[in-house]
Amino acid sequence: MTVSRRTVLATAAGAAAVCVSSTPAAGAAEARTPAPTLRTLRAAADYAVEKVRTVAPGVTAFPVGTKFEKWTYSQNGDWVGGFWPGTLWMAWLYSKEEAFRTWALTSAEKLAPRQYDTGTHDLGFLFYPSWVTAWRLTGDSAWRTGAIRAADSLIQRYNPRGRFIRAWGALTDPKNAGRVIIDTMMNLDLLAFVSRQTGDAKYLDIAVEHAKTTQRLFPRPDGSTPHVYDFDPDSGAPIGPNTVQGYSPTSCWSRGQAWGLYGFTTMYRRTGNAEFLATARRLADFAVGALRPDHVPVWDYRAPQQPHDIKDASAGAIMACGLLDLSAATGRHAYREVALRLLTALSETCLTKNSARADAVVARCTRNRPAEDGIEISLPYADYYLLEGILRVLQPQDVDRAIDLSTV
Repeated sequence: MTVSRRTVLATAAGAAAVCVSSTPAAGAAEARTPAPTLRTLRAAADYAVEKVRTVAPGVTAFPVGTKFEKWTYSQNGDWVGGFWPGTLWMAWLYSKEEAFRTWALTSAEKLAPRQYDTGTHDLGFLFYPSWVTAWRLTGDSAWRTGAIRAADSLIQRYNPRGRFIRAWGALTDPKNAGRVIIDTMMNLDLLAFVSRQTGDAKYLDIAVEHAKTTQRLFPRPDGSTPHVYDFDPDSGAPIGPNTVQGYSPTSCWSRGQAWGLYGFTTMYRRTGNAEFLATARRLADFAVGALRPDHVPVWDYRAPQQPHDIKDASAGAIMACGLLDLSAATGRHAYREVALRLLTALSETCLTKNSARADAVVARCTRNRPAEDGIEISLPYADYYLLEGILRVLQPQDVDRAIDLSTV
């Protein structure tokens, strides 16, 4: 059985099109999931929600990573500020406890100054799981208005000559002016959301152009991707691949590959562009083929010490969400099976259950291996995407309410 709804969507051309969302009912999803897997995922969700419930009263800023298993914080949210309120929303959907809703709203409010931040591409990460979700779950138009302002800030980073959104640096700073990263694919859904809400095609047009540029230059013939691609910011001409968080310009940083997989699938869902879906499948097929039997990704699929290198569980959680999306978009159950194995592996081998002092849910994450920054620690986006992935399996209708799983 499926649950369908019709909404009006502003397309990239600015016209109105009918969008049909087909989201599996919880019972149908569970019927396709083996009982032992369901038990494992419920136990992991129970653990995650209990951990968040215990830690949340003491969280006064935005977790960015752990040091000696305790959260360290950013007051303005850095690039990860949306994930803590997002995690609280997921905990609320699972538990229905009002405290999580209150904490989520209080936390999201602290991101308000970032609506006007033109110095980062990460406004989707900041505002989609926090403010967009808050609007979708509460109906309070103030959250919608803030998300629109954030999108207005984000599109100022668009370079029309190269047809890309600049990743890093102030608009007035020439350094990094031509630098594009695979992560930005995950920030485009904020623009798609705002086009739908306002009826103004410019936001989605920019998202589509950026996605097409990324699609043209990032994927290699085997479906792997670099972290970075550099452009001449004045002419818009492409220069070549590079990296910051991967091993090398020719390697494949596992979290970046997961961002690309999830992001291209989302762009397909928002536009119906079959080329975006084909690109998502290429990235997925490479990443699935690079997994080892333990189903916890190494930090870079082409680092010299892989498959025995250090892990990044956050890449596995993001990849699982993307594969669940991709399975629904393509009808290929094999992608769902891999996603379930990823979620099971994370739930069985990467939770912080053996530590009495841990603040986070997920361990074995790696932030920036080349910089020796955050090696196998906990990261807030790992907690968020693990819960999102588990709830996509257990409560897909609730996740649809929160982040919109509809497809054009």
